[in-house]
Amino acid sequence: MKKQFLEVGQIVSTHGIKGEIRLNPWCDSPAFLKQFKTLYFDGEGQKSVGVQSVRPHGNIVIMKLENIDTIEQAQTLRNKILYMNRADTKEGTVYIQDLIDCEVYDADTNAFYGKIKSVTQNPANNIWHIVDTDGKESLFPAVKPFIESIDTDGCVIKIKPIKGMFTPAEEIRDED
Repeated sequence: MKKQFLEVGQIVSTHGIKGEIRLNPWCDSPAFLKQFKTLYFDGEGQKSVGVQSVRPHGNIVIMKLENIDTIEQAQTLRNKILYMNRADTKEGTVYIQDLIDCEVYDADTNAFYGKIKSVTQNPANNIWHIVDTDGKESLFPAVKPFIESIDTDGCVIKIKPIKGMFTPAEEIRDED
């Protein structure tokens, strides 16, 4: 089941004397956070906070939250995690957390390759860490030409891997 509230980053320090915070974003880009008017201090959506301003600053975000007007108030937020509500984003958006534990199958043969256990984010593309039933990990480049479909509701992903990606090297040599 998909989480309704997803982590967007961690407050790492203050910025200036008027209550601004520095957030280490855990999303694709710091600019992603500009769309939110409300964020949350918990994963259940019980503790909301209004967002007054967001500005990317290198790889961090400078953020002003409602009712946080002094450096002392901002310091009390250090190390807290901020969450977003999935309902506040575009429908159909796939988040890394949605992919974890999804089963991965070959789009043509329906062969089971394993489950996604983690995702490494790289500038060029994400890498899915797929672990099979024997515990063997394979790294899969998550690029559109190799992905047939992603069903996060059913937790099933269909891929079209290049030859040899999930086959031991000795089996590939035997085929040639």
